[in-house]
Amino acid sequence: MQAADSLVEYGFRRTIITVTAVFCALLEIIDTTIVNVAINDMRGNLGATLNEISWVITAYSLANVIIVPMTSWLSQQFGRRNYFAFSVIVFTVCSFLCGNASTISELVIFRFIQGLGGGALLVTSQTIITESWPVEKRAMAQAIYVLGVIIGPTLGPTLGGYIVDHYSWPFIFYINIPVGIIATLLTLQFVRSPKYEEKRLASEVDWLGISLLTIGVSSLQFVLEKGQEDDWFSSGLIITLTVIAVFGILSFIWRELDYRFPVVNLRVLKNGNLRIGVLLSFVMGFGLFGSTFVIPLYTQSMLGWTAQQSGMLMLPSTLFVAVMMPVVAQLIQRGVSQKYLIAAGMAIFFIYSYLSYTILTPATSSGDFFWVLIVRGFGMGLLSVPVSTMSLSTLQGQEIGQGAAFSGMMRQLGGSFGVALISTFVSRQTQVHRNTLVSHLSAYDPNVQQRVAQMAAAVRQHKGVDSVTAKQTAYAMLDGAVTKQSLLLSYMDVFLWVGIMFLLCVPVVLIFIKRAKTKISLTDAAH
Repeated sequence: MQAADSLVEYGFRRTIITVTAVFCALLEIIDTTIVNVAINDMRGNLGATLNEISWVITAYSLANVIIVPMTSWLSQQFGRRNYFAFSVIVFTVCSFLCGNASTISELVIFRFIQGLGGGALLVTSQTIITESWPVEKRAMAQAIYVLGVIIGPTLGPTLGGYIVDHYSWPFIFYINIPVGIIATLLTLQFVRSPKYEEKRLASEVDWLGISLLTIGVSSLQFVLEKGQEDDWFSSGLIITLTVIAVFGILSFIWRELDYRFPVVNLRVLKNGNLRIGVLLSFVMGFGLFGSTFVIPLYTQSMLGWTAQQSGMLMLPSTLFVAVMMPVVAQLIQRGVSQKYLIAAGMAIFFIYSYLSYTILTPATSSGDFFWVLIVRGFGMGLLSVPVSTMSLSTLQGQEIGQGAAFSGMMRQLGGSFGVALISTFVSRQTQVHRNTLVSHLSAYDPNVQQRVAQMAAAVRQHKGVDSVTAKQTAYAMLDGAVTKQSLLLSYMDVFLWVGIMFLLCVPVVLIFIKRAKTKISLTDAAH
């Protein structure tokens, strides 16, 4: 018989709860990237500068990173069902308000509040799904959850591009409303709160810890979002925020380890599986969001593709991941060691990165990418489910929510670090390659002179301009070709170095991860 305080569900109830949680997580992930393709339309409609409109993305990310570590504590304070339903309502209402914003200030404020609701959806969804399935079937539960996490970054730009091309930018927010309403009703009807949740009195609440967490993590996220734009440590603001981030995070760690009722229970990281899982979640976030960021960047800047075309390129790979998820879950449930699956996933992701490095040209086609991206999907399929399952495999009760919060935060920060470092790397490597290429071009080189003369002749023939203008145009075209080649080489470097990072993780995984033994209670085993 099922214990009265067990959250495990069966049949129709478990299906409804799982689908509701997955859709909520998917909404949150999609909203992280869907706005990117509508930036120009929003900027023109609201009369904002590029720096102002970028806060639409930054505000959402800041709110996500602040709220994610506190989701377990907030669920405990208000009850998981109530907190989850409230987060869905906040997310849905703010989606409507974002679509109706008439100024850039309104849009940024509503996006920040939407991010507070959305961040809670991501982590709480994972906790709800995990506790709704029997322990011996949690690999399948994690496969279903991770599917939403993997699909979201791919669907965001594709869906956003389609909406912007065929409708208008407010509809990228309005599409959340019907899903949010249905999810709220289903949550209130089917989701249950665990019995172990215990509220704290106002005098016991760790207000100092909340303040330090907010200051430290938001400063770090701001540095990652705006560092490249402000040339990193050439900016006094970035230096100041970096110092604040380091001080805030270290003070927060000290406070949480010292306070009797911490808002974030750091002691749960004593669990070896969770500790390794959190680190791997960071690496996985780096690779997932980094590669999802760099491929559209390459196709749009080098090949002139639209955001919708770039998103469609990633779709077959994402669908392949969807096929892989239940297969990997079955392998785990049949006793295949998770560390070998993770190591294989890391190695295959390196192969994907190396293949991407070899195929990049100024005219790489979607056909060239197809099988390479299928390899990516294979690697992510082997990697994602074992990492998520292993992280929570030996946790029980409220530790599951705390562990999910840590994993979610580190995956989010890994993605932020990945995008920030890749942006900086591309910018600086482009200049390095440009200087190298220019050093081999001399105005006195007969080959260069011949090339310029041929280009000038072609310009005169097609445009009918004088010889001086034709020659100036030819030099400008040569400069553009050098810049394009430099950018291409920097993208190749990105894929190579990200691949090497994953390859270096393989021996670490094999050495430090012990076989994850799932704890199965007598109640769950009886089923």
